[in-house]
Amino acid sequence: MPGAQQGQDPLKRFRAGTAIPAHPLALDSRLALDERRQRALTRYYLEAGAGGIAVAVHTTQFAIHEPRRGMLRPVLELAATTAAEYGDTGTVLVAGACGETAQAVKEAELAADLGYHAVLLAPFGAGSLSEDELVDRAAAVGTVLPIIGFYLQPAVGGRLLSRGFWTRLADLPSLIGIKVAPFDRYASLDVVLGVAASGRRAEVSLYTGNDDHIVGDLLSIHPVDGAEALEFVGGLLGQWSVWTHSAVRLLADARRAKAGDHTALRELMAVDSALTDANGAIFDVAGGFRGCVPGIHEVLRRQGLLQGLWCLDEDEVLSPGQLEEINRIWQAYPHLRDDAFVAEHIDRWLS
Repeated sequence: MPGAQQGQDPLKRFRAGTAIPAHPLALDSRLALDERRQRALTRYYLEAGAGGIAVAVHTTQFAIHEPRRGMLRPVLELAATTAAEYGDTGTVLVAGACGETAQAVKEAELAADLGYHAVLLAPFGAGSLSEDELVDRAAAVGTVLPIIGFYLQPAVGGRLLSRGFWTRLADLPSLIGIKVAPFDRYASLDVVLGVAASGRRAEVSLYTGNDDHIVGDLLSIHPVDGAEALEFVGGLLGQWSVWTHSAVRLLADARRAKAGDHTALRELMAVDSALTDANGAIFDVAGGFRGCVPGIHEVLRRQGLLQGLWCLDEDEVLSPGQLEEINRIWQAYPHLRDDAFVAEHIDRWLS
């Protein structure tokens, strides 16, 4: 696996920063788990150079957390066993957990049993909890596994959270990072400033989840109160579930640019607007993000990794005009894609 070393510590790798795609859900036409293609996706991400995978998160479809589906364990287990094919390479396994405290703790226990290293705490199913109760929920889950906070944009099930909430969350000894994904610059700064006010600021890794501002987040440096600046060390992104081989290079370029490589900086600035435009089509900004997951599926279908766009919610489909937008960005930005990399390896991934 590119960039991987045997015997790496996954949590150390997470703290240092890496690329973590949000793992989609491969379904067949009967809406059953397509295990062959689910494994192929995991192999794709790891061989593309991703340092981890995030499973059972928004891109995987929150509906898998519904007990009636019976899908949470199989999906988590399949990703973990497929990652194990690559040996002890330090892959960071992140499991999404949803619901109120009892459910989130139970899901964290399942993830721990399956060998996951951290839990991404999604707000899905916890909308009735106050900020104090959300902190208590995080503390309870943190007794099972290290936790990653998640500022999810309201358009797909998130909620606005105060700056003080992020300080209190960062104060929890079990918190190792935060996925910052409100798609809002002011809200993103609330996370940065909230973490800066915590005595644990040096122990919390910030990951961008702002798919509309990837380059900007990765290049940003936040000096606060004269102390050591806070930076985004990596990305945990739905956008990085497609064109992952290119995304890994982008993160490496961002590191070089911040270290003073002006060529890398110019290349990143040239790709910034193109990537945001592409994300707008894939994530269905014009449709209020309703076609986000099917948009991701359409990219993976074109590359042969998925067979169709099926979602557990059969009403979750591409929005009117979204396919035309994906066609447009597909032609406009071939340099963003990793088609050749996928074509070279896909038969083996699907075997």
